[in-house]
Amino acid sequence: MSAMKRAGHFLVYLALRVVISIIQALSMETCDGLVRLLAYVLCDVAKLRAKTIDDNLKIALPSSTAEQRHKIARRMWRHLLLMGIEVIHAPRKIHDTNWRKFAFVRDRRAIVSSMLSPRPKIIVTAHFGNFEVAGYLTGVFGFRAHTVARAIDNPFVDAYINRIREAKGQFMLPKVGSAPQVGHVLAAGGLMVMLGDQHAGPKGCWVDFMGRPASCHKALALFTLVSKAPMIAVYCKRTGGPMKFELGLAGLADPDVPSPELAGVKQLTQWYNEVLEREIRKEMHQYWWLHRKWRDEPKKREREVQEQGVKAAA
Repeated sequence: MSAMKRAGHFLVYLALRVVISIIQALSMETCDGLVRLLAYVLCDVAKLRAKTIDDNLKIALPSSTAEQRHKIARRMWRHLLLMGIEVIHAPRKIHDTNWRKFAFVRDRRAIVSSMLSPRPKIIVTAHFGNFEVAGYLTGVFGFRAHTVARAIDNPFVDAYINRIREAKGQFMLPKVGSAPQVGHVLAAGGLMVMLGDQHAGPKGCWVDFMGRPASCHKALALFTLVSKAPMIAVYCKRTGGPMKFELGLAGLADPDVPSPELAGVKQLTQWYNEVLEREIRKEMHQYWWLHRKWRDEPKKREREVQEQGVKAAA
């Protein structure tokens, strides 16, 4: 990295720290009011990523009206902005002794018993609710998890964000090149956390998500099937006002208990997409509709569809 680029990254980092300091000095009520205004500006004035968001919502809600999709889009922007503010405030507000004031754990017995098992465990979640606070709360509860996440391009910002993430014992692993480390964690009976809704490109595992084929990384299912680690699908959504969360179990697939979803990579990938979709549909505005989850399918699949159409016409 050149000295000029490094200096630019550092200036951005300094500006971010100033903004964060201001946010930390404000009450959550004040932040929420500012977020509502900024969400309106981003959605209705700047129309940031408006086409991508609307196209995604058309896929997920084919019978929705433009007005309904616009309402979800604006609420999504408020959610995303509020999510960032909650992440900034969490280390100062949520502690070992008061976490019940901020979070309710649904299906507590099933989640805790699964995570206390000496076997390796894999938690899969999505860009839904406040998954960053979920990682922080995992550490508050006393569980030492390793989380795979893409590094931020700015190294100063990346290091700062990771310090927040790791404040309570969460360990971050890079998205690229961390497969050997993941293997070591699972071999030692550790806990891995991964996002299951990231686009994996044309060579990924294609399954149905929200009614349309989407490409998913095969690694999540492979790690589960090879290590015999239970896959625990969880969510952390906001309930009511800021800093009020519900953590819950969306589904559990245990290789020691034979079931159809454990028949192979595609079946398991389809399973966790279905259970996460079920939770997302309950609070549509808390999902990241601005990222391109659905992209063009592989050419081979397009040819198969065309051939099927020709045969049907004949």
